[in-house]
Amino acid sequence: MSHYPSGPGRIIPAMSYRDPAAAIEFLCTAFGFERNAVYEEEGRVVHAQLAYGNSMVMLGPTNDGPFGRMMIQPEEALGRVTQSIYVVVEDVDAHCHKASANKARIVFAPKDESYGGRSYTCADTEGHLWTFGDYDPWMR
Repeated sequence: MSHYPSGPGRIIPAMSYRDPAAAIEFLCTAFGFERNAVYEEEGRVVHAQLAYGNSMVMLGPTNDGPFGRMMIQPEEALGRVTQSIYVVVEDVDAHCHKASANKARIVFAPKDESYGGRSYTCADTEGHLWTFGDYDPWMR
């Protein structure tokens, strides 16, 4: 597992799931994330950190706390989302095949982009939108 150097300027998306344990399993199996840390209380996931190379997402359960009340789930937004996550991968088509085989709903099939690179977009098991592509803006 990679460890990103400390310091300012990193962005770590935070997401909420109705079933965070199932989301962790799905994100690791379908998308290739690795468990960095999973914290539980009374047998329920309360916070998780999942790594993908030098990147990370954090997730936790939906809740009625101050932060949780500001967020809605995709089905509550009638299938729309207010954000999506872009992840750089090496083999877009192989990644899409693995995600689809693990029940990701493919929203946009792999395609070549006019600005360079190849990408596809899918929804996870709770409707969060993810795009995976080989275009890396840091390398242009």
